[in-house]
Amino acid sequence: MATSISEIALTPAAAARVAAIAERQNKPAILRLSVEGGGCSGFQYKFGLADAPAEDDAVAQTDGVRLVVDSISLDLVRGAQVDYVESLGGAAFQVKNPNAASGCGCGTSFSV
Repeated sequence: MATSISEIALTPAAAARVAAIAERQNKPAILRLSVEGGGCSGFQYKFGLADAPAEDDAVAQTDGVRLVVDSISLDLVRGAQVDYVESLGGAAFQVKNPNAASGCGCGTSFSV
């Protein structure tokens, strides 16, 4: 059963962006964050909309929008915050991960 946690967080800006994307795609407002091997620093973040939380997911909720993370990825992002940032360089989801020892210029790859 999916468990609600406070070990990860979704900012209001990220929640609003997920809600807007989900509405356009006619999907539930559930953002899945996972970590995969690869990228320029060893691990990379992957985002996507989910239809529902999986049984082993950790779930954080902000403004009615859920952020879900599988149990394996959670070990690498525990304590992290997912934000949505708009700048001159573009707009993107950004993970502020206290477990990352280093990152790269792209902002989607990290090492522990």
